Amino acid sequence: MAEEHVQSLARGLAVIRAFDAASPELTLSEVARKTGLTRAAARRFLLTLAELGYVRTDGRLFSLSPRVLELGYAYLSSLSLPEVALPHLERLAAEVHESASVSVLDDTDIVYVARVPTARIMRVTIAIGTRFPAYCTSMGRVLLAGLPPEDLDAYLARAVLERLTPHTTTSPVALRTALDRVRSQGWAMVDQELEEGLRSIAAPIRDRDGRVAAAVNISSHASRTTVESARRDLLPPLLATAARIEADLRATGGAGRALPVTGGAGRP
Repeated sequence: MAEEHVQSLARGLAVIRAFDAASPELTLSEVARKTGLTRAAARRFLLTLAELGYVRTDGRLFSLSPRVLELGYAYLSSLSLPEVALPHLERLAAEVHESASVSVLDDTDIVYVARVPTARIMRVTIAIGTRFPAYCTSMGRVLLAGLPPEDLDAYLARAVLERLTPHTTTSPVALRTALDRVRSQGWAMVDQELEEGLRSIAAPIRDRDGRVAAAVNISSHASRTTVESARRDLLPPLLATAARIEADLRATGGAGRALPVTGGAGRP
């Protein structure tokens, strides 16, 4: 594979990834520093991306243009999962009066592919394409629990288990124990591990071969939902929703196209 690696493409993508919510606008020097490129190389890539319409500039600051969304849309539009899941998420959110989402696994992150929000309960805004670390989210736990043993070993070897709140699980041994429990019971609950005050519960969405292809969750503020009430009031409709999404995916033949993107192996 190494001899087929196109370095210029990799560098161009690195330039695009240099922009994020914290750095929507960057100078040439900042892009060079974040990507490890020389100023001359960074300038060439930025000007090429600008000519293609993916980057815009006022002569000093650079930023991504809306056209960059086409790159992600090509992937999302190839999935039947978001369009199949959305009506079920709307029904679920209306029933429980809480936000409902679907995500897939991408390397060490979960990526949101469908969402129906209610009240905002996190400091950050969650949208399609939002990424959070898998280890400390309910959907991430469901997706990790569904990995083959060798893929889970590879994940644990490269994931950084950062303490995001006082409740965050940061021990690989403790995380394995939690994943064993998720695998056994068929669902996951994460209590304020991603953000204090955020409690979420998730269930797997399986493809026609029984593999975990995605996860669906309900998230709520801890002040409204106790662990006991989440298990009693939120879990049954969540499991029913997962079953309905699975049935529709199988009926449309789309489950096979909704498999996790593991990158060779990104809060809920």
